[in-house]
Amino acid sequence: MNASVLADTAAASDLITEFALTPADDPARAVRRARAIEAWLPLAQHLARRYHGRGEPLGDLTQVAMVGLIKAVDRFEPDRGVEFSGFAVPTIVGEIKRHFRDRTWFIRVPRRLQELRLEITAATNELTHTLGRSPTAADVAAHLGITEDEVLEGLEGARAYAPTSLSTPAGEEGSGELGDTFGSEDKGYELAELRVALGPALAALDEREQRILSMRFYGNLTQSEIATRIGVSQMHVSRLLTKALAKLRTHLDG
Repeated sequence: MNASVLADTAAASDLITEFALTPADDPARAVRRARAIEAWLPLAQHLARRYHGRGEPLGDLTQVAMVGLIKAVDRFEPDRGVEFSGFAVPTIVGEIKRHFRDRTWFIRVPRRLQELRLEITAATNELTHTLGRSPTAADVAAHLGITEDEVLEGLEGARAYAPTSLSTPAGEEGSGELGDTFGSEDKGYELAELRVALGPALAALDEREQRILSMRFYGNLTQSEIATRIGVSQMHVSRLLTKALAKLRTHLDG
């Protein structure tokens, strides 16, 4: 922790102790709580900066660190003989790590794989330093006491942390996007199936119903024009159309 964070630790410690010893029903408790949080704010900001550069905005990390700080302030018990900084740091860091574990995965994966990813990352960093080269999957597996398949599973699951955007350029000279290479549902198949099923459904209608449907949907005639041709009222044509379409739906659904 740098000097600016520790500049007024004694005063900040006095404030947190004063707040912790204030009875819950004391009107001054809320003011003392706010002063204690403000005094220790540089610590939360310092810890947030330590985790910056891992894909999360500094502002978001600072807010998460603030949540951890507030929890630490509210839970601190000075009579346990532990300095507030020693209690607050793991509380704030734990909150930040939970944020990375639970909030920053674009695709949800089992917590086991999330934790395995962290272990693999730590092991890779350590082995790179000790071996002087990038470790293999076998190196990491031996270091962690797991199988190579588990290492590969953890690495595969880590891809869900920051998946490739569908807008990534693809094709020759970036002429298209990655999303363009994925297939999609072809509506033509559904229409073809509907046409196949429509024939038997139409055949189940009587001759007048077939004629009315043909004039309405193939001849594009209005109900008034159909009524004139078959010699009935427009209202009757409307009822006949409704009845014929209901029969078609029943046959097609069946």
